[in-house]
Amino acid sequence: MIEEGKVLINGKLAHLGDEVVDGDEVIAGGVVVAHKESHCYYLMNKPKGYICSVKDDRGRKTVMDLVPEGIGRVFPVGRLDYDTEGMLILTDDGDLAFRLTHPKSEIGKTYLVKIEGSVTEAELNKLRAGVELDGKRTNKSRIRIVETDKSYTKLHVTINEGRNRQVRRMFEVIGKTVVFLKRIRIGELGLGSLPRGKVRKLTPEEVYYLKNL
Repeated sequence: MIEEGKVLINGKLAHLGDEVVDGDEVIAGGVVVAHKESHCYYLMNKPKGYICSVKDDRGRKTVMDLVPEGIGRVFPVGRLDYDTEGMLILTDDGDLAFRLTHPKSEIGKTYLVKIEGSVTEAELNKLRAGVELDGKRTNKSRIRIVETDKSYTKLHVTINEGRNRQVRRMFEVIGKTVVFLKRIRIGELGLGSLPRGKVRKLTPEEVYYLKNL
């Protein structure tokens, strides 16, 4: 059918050896065999004081209050706590949302964590190895100290789960209080310099990266 000119890929005649990727529209013999879908992909730097929901029946502010008009009907992927800041993906692509949030994907998410006081390597090793929350041990995590002072310690913590208030509760296990929490990376895709409360469109390269994590 290709040699006879009966196959179109995104409206153009196909040739032997052409590759088809997710999202391409393929028509063979006048029949659509794959649809081209158009989705929206955005990155938000979520401030504290907003919930990750499309709407709230208790009247609290949601991240949708920060979304500019005219970008389509998107929804937040996963959740950041009310008091947690940082990187949040907004999209209308259900397949990508499922991939980024499903436990089996085990996609690393990195947080900037500030705790009161100091912490020992022995205590951090306990967290790295996994601690018990709600009767189930957490997966192994990557943790490193990035700044320390007599009154506080800042760390980068990478986890590949999404349990409720997981990072805060992990540190509670070793008797530490998290006073600031911000997600700064999903995989190797970083928040960058996007101002707090702002939204920007993801580049095609960033979307491709997320889809292939």
